[in-house]
Amino acid sequence: MASTETSEADRAAKADVADKAVGAPGDTHDLAGLEAGLDALETVQSGRTPLRETLVQKVLPPLSAIALVLVVWQGLVWAEVTDSTKLPSPSSVWSGLRELWLQGTLLDIVWTSVSRGLLGFLLALAIGTPLGLVVARVRFIRAAIGPILSGLQSLPSVAWVPPAVIWLGLNNSMMYAVILLGAVPSIANGLVSGVDQVPPLFLRAGRTLGATGLRGTWHIVMPAALPGYLAGLKQGWAFSWRSLMAAEIIASSPDLGLGLGQLLENGRNNSDMPGVFLAIFLILIVGIAIDLLIFSPLERYVLRSRGLLVKS
Repeated sequence: MASTETSEADRAAKADVADKAVGAPGDTHDLAGLEAGLDALETVQSGRTPLRETLVQKVLPPLSAIALVLVVWQGLVWAEVTDSTKLPSPSSVWSGLRELWLQGTLLDIVWTSVSRGLLGFLLALAIGTPLGLVVARVRFIRAAIGPILSGLQSLPSVAWVPPAVIWLGLNNSMMYAVILLGAVPSIANGLVSGVDQVPPLFLRAGRTLGATGLRGTWHIVMPAALPGYLAGLKQGWAFSWRSLMAAEIIASSPDLGLGLGQLLENGRNNSDMPGVFLAIFLILIVGIAIDLLIFSPLERYVLRSRGLLVKS
């Protein structure tokens, strides 16, 4: 009899503990709602943005800005705020573009500069990435080279054109040298900044799991430093493109072929303002196109992989 009463008491005590652990029905409902909310936060929406929404949010604003610039530009021409030799009309610039297209030289001019810029940037990437890793990870090298890299990054790229011409002559090697001197410091400093922002906990966890040396750099440091590294790459491309344009303008030669920088310089030499405006617009369009086609997708991928971009 006593044994039966003891077992019933144990069952009652266990039931009481279970009720306290689970809580009232309302508490259970709240807990389920909390879990559902957390699951919703962790779930990344993978649905694609409707075409109409994409056009309205991403295509319409820049087109509206371009239209506004053209309207203001044409209005200034009609108002005759200055002589037509200094401010050409949009139609005259369009005529120059159409003429280059009909001559079959437009794409060649653009590709001459774009191919140089991309190849120079890839060379700068191959040099700047390991340099940035070494500077970020080796304290002595950072103390010795870090200030020099920062100084080189602030130095205008056009300053390298005269010595590069003297050293290498008027050829493509001179162009690539100017690009490297302008872009490598930006890429290296961007990676150094990204590595500095890696949480120490990541590094300790990597060492605990055996990710040391090159393995730790590849699997821990580089993925964690990717946002800062990507910012350095974007800045490196900007320096590459500007360095190339400066080199093409100053070191103009028939042996180098006709690029966008040479096109701009030819327009200045011939007092051809429509040609000058056309070259400026082409340089701007190429820079925007590279950013939209290469760096913007990379940036969206990095943000999406970190849960910072819910909808593409």
